[in-house]
Amino acid sequence: MHNLELHVTKLKKTFNRRVIFRDISFTICSGQTLLITGRNGSGKSTLVKIISNILTPTEGTVEFVSPSGPCPVLPQSLIGMVSPYLQLYEEFSARENLQLALAIRGMVPNESAIDSLLERLSLRARMDDHVQTFSSGMKQRAKLAMAMIHQPPILILDEPMSNLDEDGIRSVREIMAQHKTNGLLVVATNDLTDLDSFDIQVDLNAPH
Repeated sequence: MHNLELHVTKLKKTFNRRVIFRDISFTICSGQTLLITGRNGSGKSTLVKIISNILTPTEGTVEFVSPSGPCPVLPQSLIGMVSPYLQLYEEFSARENLQLALAIRGMVPNESAIDSLLERLSLRARMDDHVQTFSSGMKQRAKLAMAMIHQPPILILDEPMSNLDEDGIRSVREIMAQHKTNGLLVVATNDLTDLDSFDIQVDLNAPH
């Protein structure tokens, strides 16, 4: 288990002088779950992008702390992310997407691990088909596989149940339950039934 802490202090984000959110502060650590809620347009995805180092805040700080000390820039190898704005390589198969995800991180593809993960997400029977032939729910499960294949200690899920049927939702719930026992889990959603439990909630509808 990676002992990581996430410290967010007085975050503010503006776009074209419009304040998306302000004064967002919280601390979570490995073994805990952060729930980010708020109506559409409240800034959930923006906050997720800032935590993931995709966007920079207008004000405030995001700091990860590991046993070796603070991490001002978190290595992407420590993060797995699922989001509507992250796309798969549709001209590749599901297997090839996972192989590429590992290669980009300098890791040797483990075919057994790839097969096992795709089996777990009910994609193994289609793992050599081009992703462009997948349904929206299958693509969502493939995105989750991409986020998890390198076994990141930090899993960030933006609207994770989007386009999933009951079996897909069940699989994602099992994965989240397992991850939050030994990792740091961040979930952004409008649907509070997506999570059975959480440790900290950031409600972007609330005044800050």
